[in-house]
Amino acid sequence: MEGKVIVVTSGKGGVGKTTATASLGSALALEGKKVVVVDMDIGLRNLDVVMGLENRIVFNLIDAVTGKCKLQQAAIKDRKIDNLFLIPASQSDNKSIINASAMERFCKKLRNEFDFVLLDCPAGIEQGFENAIAGAEEAIVICTPEVSSVRDADRVIGILLSRSIVPRLMVNRIVPQLVERGDMLSHEDVVDVLSVDLLGLVPMDELVVISTNMGNHIVMQKDSMAGQAFRRIAMRLNGQADLPIEVPRTQKSFWKKLGIFGKKK
Repeated sequence: MEGKVIVVTSGKGGVGKTTATASLGSALALEGKKVVVVDMDIGLRNLDVVMGLENRIVFNLIDAVTGKCKLQQAAIKDRKIDNLFLIPASQSDNKSIINASAMERFCKKLRNEFDFVLLDCPAGIEQGFENAIAGAEEAIVICTPEVSSVRDADRVIGILLSRSIVPRLMVNRIVPQLVERGDMLSHEDVVDVLSVDLLGLVPMDELVVISTNMGNHIVMQKDSMAGQAFRRIAMRLNGQADLPIEVPRTQKSFWKKLGIFGKKK
């Protein structure tokens, strides 16, 4: 059975797409799947740093696509999760060195080797985007609860649908307190505008920054709300479609829940 090729995209930079790619890849691997995450951002690679694998790079995506090395040589095995691999981007090559056709052929090879292939798409909708979506059959669109992010996500969703790629939405960096005060878009607002299936909701979590800086997997931290959200999203990707989507909420005290204190007469 061939694996799934899923592009992780946003249209807009700075929404946590690379961290999401690494986290979902890690979570799927913890589910027992053989997973490769591929950094498609030629010239500006970051996925290797997020995963703490920057010192293990010998070959990269360009080497593998152009035949300078074998697929197995470019795929770096993760330090902590046995069935998780990374194919890093090149920092020195030009983005135009590979095209959509070459990437489509490469994705066919990846399908035969891995259960899940997650492509970390570069920001924007130029050549890097075209290369990233060429071999994909599904897409995860990352969006934050901001008007500019929603607008860019809407544009990307339109392109994906025109290419017969099925997009699903992940709303990232939700701050429940702001949502409850009406100072941040709710996930219902975002879904209403974008009109695509919701895959999951991830709360803002400072442990993500700490974990990323240390090259650790946030999904392995049980005290991380974001990490647990990524785990649940991975379970849905892995076939548990009926798993309920947890909505991030503020942690109210016992007394506030009862409404006993804090009321003025």
